[in-house]
Amino acid sequence: MVRVVRSCIQSILKLVNSLIGMVGIAMILYSMWLIRVWQKQMGESPFAGFDYPAPWFIYAFLGVGVVLCVITCSGHIAAETANGCCLCVYMVFIFFLLLLEAGVTADVFLNRDWKEDFPNDPSGSFNEFKDFIRSNFEFCKWIGLSVVSVQGLGLLFALLLRAIGPHQYYDSDDDYDAARAPLLNAAHPRYVVGDPVYGSKK
Repeated sequence: MVRVVRSCIQSILKLVNSLIGMVGIAMILYSMWLIRVWQKQMGESPFAGFDYPAPWFIYAFLGVGVVLCVITCSGHIAAETANGCCLCVYMVFIFFLLLLEAGVTADVFLNRDWKEDFPNDPSGSFNEFKDFIRSNFEFCKWIGLSVVSVQGLGLLFALLLRAIGPHQYYDSDDDYDAARAPLLNAAHPRYVVGDPVYGSKK
């Protein structure tokens, strides 16, 4: 029964991590597209010269996408092995990511001058992103809540998997698998208890 529950939790955790990975890949692809647009605007590679300020929003968006992909990889490893150390590392990643998201959200909603906390973005991508969120606020709100919920589910199932513990291949000394203990099944000579047999008397 415990093995069935553990397998179900592992499968759900892998599914949750796949959703987080899809979000990370989407952010990376969007960042690559923004870099391409920025390159066309500047007429040269944005990584080549230092005459222009760096488009921090593009780099930050790309960095968050890479972090999500790294979290996905660590989550898959933790779900497959059910190792306590791997699960702890994964939970720490998710916890700090949730703290970062909560801090940014609180700053935006509680601070009226939150725009001043961010530097000027020369690419204009940050302003376009803000305008898109304002024009599609309900849609973006549900997308954000869904992403946070998926991360929370990942943290919850990681806690459950760590509480159950790793795989146990046998529960007692009497439950050895025959394939894993071939020496225990070696053929032993058979002894017959009875009267001794003597040779014929001459």
